[in-house]
Amino acid sequence: MSKRLLLVDDDVDMCTELERMLEKRGFEVETTTSADKALELIDETDFDAVITDLKMRGMNGVELCDRIVQNRRNLPVIVVTGFGTLETAIATLRAGAADFLTKPFNAEQLVVSIERAMRQAALEEEVRRLRIDAGERRGYEEITGASPLMQRVFQMIDRVASTEATVLVTGESGTGKELVARAIHNNSKRAGGPVVAINCAALPETLLESELFGHARGAFTDAKVSRTGLFVDASGGTLFLDEIGDMPLGVQAKLLRAIEDRKVRPLGGGAEVTFDARIVCATSKDIETEVVEKRFREDLFYRINVVHIELPPLRSRGDDVLTLAQMFTARFAKRHGKNVGGLSPAAAEKLLSYSWPGNVRELQNSIERAVALTEFNEITVDDLPPKIRDYKSSHVLLAGSDPTELVTLEEVERRYIQRVMEAVSWNKSDATRVLGIDRSTLYRKLDRYGIGPTHSGKS
Repeated sequence: MSKRLLLVDDDVDMCTELERMLEKRGFEVETTTSADKALELIDETDFDAVITDLKMRGMNGVELCDRIVQNRRNLPVIVVTGFGTLETAIATLRAGAADFLTKPFNAEQLVVSIERAMRQAALEEEVRRLRIDAGERRGYEEITGASPLMQRVFQMIDRVASTEATVLVTGESGTGKELVARAIHNNSKRAGGPVVAINCAALPETLLESELFGHARGAFTDAKVSRTGLFVDASGGTLFLDEIGDMPLGVQAKLLRAIEDRKVRPLGGGAEVTFDARIVCATSKDIETEVVEKRFREDLFYRINVVHIELPPLRSRGDDVLTLAQMFTARFAKRHGKNVGGLSPAAAEKLLSYSWPGNVRELQNSIERAVALTEFNEITVDDLPPKIRDYKSSHVLLAGSDPTELVTLEEVERRYIQRVMEAVSWNKSDATRVLGIDRSTLYRKLDRYGIGPTHSGKS
């Protein structure tokens, strides 16, 4: 799509030259030699940017820029002049100009300036829209986003919530798996019952078994009283088994029997106890790999994987990053009693370019830090954590005109493997297919290069 520009200069020859230069580069250009006429055209036509000369008869470029900015904040203005001084540059930028160029300049300098100004204007508009729409989020409570990937997640929640099917939620750490479990519960006929959650990776085997199935008095040291266990406690509601991929094999066998029979036998107890709880499981591991490598029971995997909901990593969700950032900004500004309305466009651009190895949890922590530290009514780049401010992409450089940008073959391999792992959301089965190597080779290379989700973004 061509971008529509308005070119303002009382030098007809200069207008013609710049018009020809910009049209060759795909822009649609309209010209005028009068600042007053330019204001009329802006009222009648949607332009993407204005390029104006500084020295003109009548209204000059600074005055024109000031008028445009007052009435059309989202329309970037670039001022050009053959008489550039520090004073005129300062006056131009104070008037709200997106950029200030001194003649002579080449075509590429002007194009870069125009594209940067339009990109900045688009970010500013998006930030303003997010501030307006912060209270009208699309999603389930804190699970929000308009990206196609998240819309599919919402559709799956809609379809499965009204059923009693066991659900397996997968995704990287910090993507919001427990929030999905609670959304399923809250939109089900069990919404009036309890949601009981346990992290299967946080407890040793004996204690985990006792927590899940209960125990009789005297079943082990310190078992001074009997307790029913979480399966029974969750009756009438939902039992959420987080990080089930880390559950010990011995407990997995008992879990399978409990799910199939809808009964549990407490440790040290003789009688089985029935329960009525829906089961939702979650894991950040590649569960199919765990099955292949005999660390997770295949029969249990098929039993819990009746409905599978996969949460995408934050880096795959596009502008959802800004939607979530705005939501967190409003929340923490209220909590900390600060007048912080949102993000600066430059901060928004940094958030969009970062790879978010810690996903939504990392974004939430970063925004809380920024709200706490900022001295302004919006979050700036300086308020963001250093790793976000200084982030460099892991994109592979295959060619370049600058010899200093070229890297060793080993470094190319490291970056490419990193890039593939990010693209497949760290699913090792998919990565081996893309890379054309076996699983043991992949593990060896990941270990050799120190590649993992927490290393994302290192160059």
